Amino acid sequence: MLTSYIREAMRLAEYEKLEDNTYYGEIPGFDGVWSNAQSLDACREELQSALEDWLLLGLRMKHELPVVAGINLTMAEA
Repeated sequence: MLTSYIREAMRLAEYEKLEDNTYYGEIPGFDGVWSNAQSLDACREELQSALEDWLLLGLRMKHELPVVAGINLTMAEA
Protein backbone atom coordinates (compact mmCIF):
# COMPACT_ATOMS: atom_id res chain seq x y z
CA MET A 1 0.00 0.00 0.00
CA LEU A 2 2.84 2.42 0.83
CA THR A 3 4.50 1.84 -2.55
CA SER A 4 1.20 2.53 -4.35
CA TYR A 5 0.69 5.69 -2.30
CA ILE A 6 4.16 6.99 -3.19
CA ARG A 7 3.72 6.12 -6.87
CA GLU A 8 0.34 7.89 -7.03
CA ALA A 9 1.62 10.94 -5.12
CA MET A 10 4.56 11.23 -7.53
CA ARG A 11 2.09 11.32 -10.43
CA LEU A 12 0.78 14.57 -8.93
CA ALA A 13 4.25 16.15 -8.99
CA GLU A 14 4.80 19.38 -10.89
CA TYR A 15 8.18 20.43 -12.27
CA GLU A 16 9.57 23.58 -13.78
CA LYS A 17 12.89 24.58 -15.25
CA LEU A 18 14.29 27.63 -13.49
CA GLU A 19 16.27 30.53 -14.95
CA ASP A 20 19.50 29.03 -13.60
CA ASN A 21 18.78 25.87 -15.67
CA THR A 22 18.03 23.74 -12.61
CA TYR A 23 14.74 21.94 -12.08
CA TYR A 24 12.31 22.52 -9.24
CA GLY A 25 9.66 19.98 -8.27
CA GLU A 26 6.85 19.87 -5.75
CA ILE A 27 3.71 17.88 -5.00
CA PRO A 28 0.61 20.02 -4.45
CA GLY A 29 -1.01 19.28 -1.09
CA PHE A 30 2.23 18.00 0.45
CA ASP A 31 3.52 21.10 2.24
CA GLY A 32 7.29 21.19 2.48
CA VAL A 33 7.89 18.41 -0.06
CA TRP A 34 10.03 19.88 -2.84
CA SER A 35 13.31 19.37 -4.65
CA ASN A 36 15.79 21.27 -6.78
CA ALA A 37 18.45 19.60 -8.94
CA GLN A 38 20.57 19.98 -12.05
CA SER A 39 18.51 17.53 -14.13
CA LEU A 40 14.87 16.53 -14.29
CA ASP A 41 15.72 12.92 -13.41
CA ALA A 42 17.73 14.01 -10.36
CA CYS A 43 14.90 16.34 -9.36
CA ARG A 44 12.40 13.44 -9.52
CA GLU A 45 14.66 11.22 -7.42
CA GLU A 46 15.19 13.92 -4.80
CA LEU A 47 11.47 14.68 -4.73
CA GLN A 48 10.61 11.03 -4.11
CA SER A 49 13.21 10.85 -1.35
CA ALA A 50 11.77 13.99 0.26
CA LEU A 51 8.27 12.51 0.01
CA GLU A 52 9.37 9.26 1.64
CA ASP A 53 11.04 11.11 4.53
CA TRP A 54 7.99 13.36 4.94
CA LEU A 55 5.68 10.34 5.05
CA LEU A 56 7.80 8.46 7.60
CA LEU A 57 7.86 11.49 9.88
CA GLY A 58 4.13 12.08 9.41
CA LEU A 59 3.31 8.46 10.22
CA ARG A 60 5.58 8.46 13.25
CA MET A 61 4.01 11.68 14.55
CA LYS A 62 0.49 10.48 13.65
CA HIS A 63 -0.20 13.46 11.40
CA GLU A 64 -3.20 13.51 9.11
CA LEU A 65 -1.82 12.68 5.66
CA PRO A 66 -3.38 13.54 2.30
CA VAL A 67 -5.53 10.83 0.74
CA VAL A 68 -4.07 9.94 -2.67
CA ALA A 69 -5.97 7.89 -5.27
CA GLY A 70 -8.27 6.64 -2.52
CA ILE A 71 -5.35 5.49 -0.34
CA ASN A 72 -5.56 6.78 3.23
CA LEU A 73 -2.44 6.23 5.35
CA THR A 74 -3.67 8.24 8.33
CA MET A 75 -3.90 5.98 11.34
CA ALA A 76 -7.21 6.00 13.16
CA GLU A 77 -7.17 6.73 16.89
CA ALA A 78 -7.82 3.63 18.98
